[in-house]
Amino acid sequence: MFKNKLYTLNCNQRLLTISSPILMGILNATPDSFYNKGNNSSLDELMAQAKQMVYEGATILDIGGMSSRPGAALISEQEEMDRVLPVIEAIKKEIPNTFLSIDTYRSHVAEECIKAGVDIINDISGAELDVDIIDIAAKYHTPYICMHMQGTPQTMQLNPSYENVTNEVYQFLYNKIQRLKSKNVLDVISDVGFGFGKTTAHNFELLKNLEVFQQLNSPTLVGISRKGMIYKTLNTTPENALNGTTALHMIALQNGANILRVHDVKEAKECITLYKQL
Repeated sequence: MFKNKLYTLNCNQRLLTISSPILMGILNATPDSFYNKGNNSSLDELMAQAKQMVYEGATILDIGGMSSRPGAALISEQEEMDRVLPVIEAIKKEIPNTFLSIDTYRSHVAEECIKAGVDIINDISGAELDVDIIDIAAKYHTPYICMHMQGTPQTMQLNPSYENVTNEVYQFLYNKIQRLKSKNVLDVISDVGFGFGKTTAHNFELLKNLEVFQQLNSPTLVGISRKGMIYKTLNTTPENALNGTTALHMIALQNGANILRVHDVKEAKECITLYKQL
């Protein structure tokens, strides 16, 4: 059984302590998410969802304004900000103690969201698509989630290939963390990028070897909620993948996950409670 390390993150003058696994709730302000497909994307609906997630046990809310599902269309920076900034402002007003992350790889979007009150940058590209995002994280002393992705959201699932997926993803994250620290970004969270330029076999190999990534000495975030590695394996749909998600969440926790990024907070919280009893 894996024993969790203690991590602390400086989030906009507040300390986020991770002594046992925590939850990040997914808040999609998009019309084309692979799961919610535009449902619950009005501001009132998103606020109700945010409050419910916090009530059920989410420590962080991850707000996204542009879908990163395979083949997703690009939108302008302005449209992305128009979707997320009202949500950020409303959450900061109504549930101000909640930690917020912005799911973007664009430096300008990240900066405007930090100014609006966001605490963490969640970059699916690991600064491969906009290197200036590192400077933004350094400028505002913002924790940075560094994810591995092979290719772009438009190309990542066309033909993902690796000699050794665990070694290659580990080396990518190790090199990025060194680069981030050299730029004075000291609080880094690692994400192997399940489903981002990986086959189902790659995803399961990374999950099996997840404990290896604790050697990076940064919290490990796992985002597998309702993803293809689950619903395709079970020959079902994202809507019917909650049971499979919970099963793999327990394995992720046993293998060292510090943060679970989830659609279903209540069920993930129960999973963590049972894990801690072990």
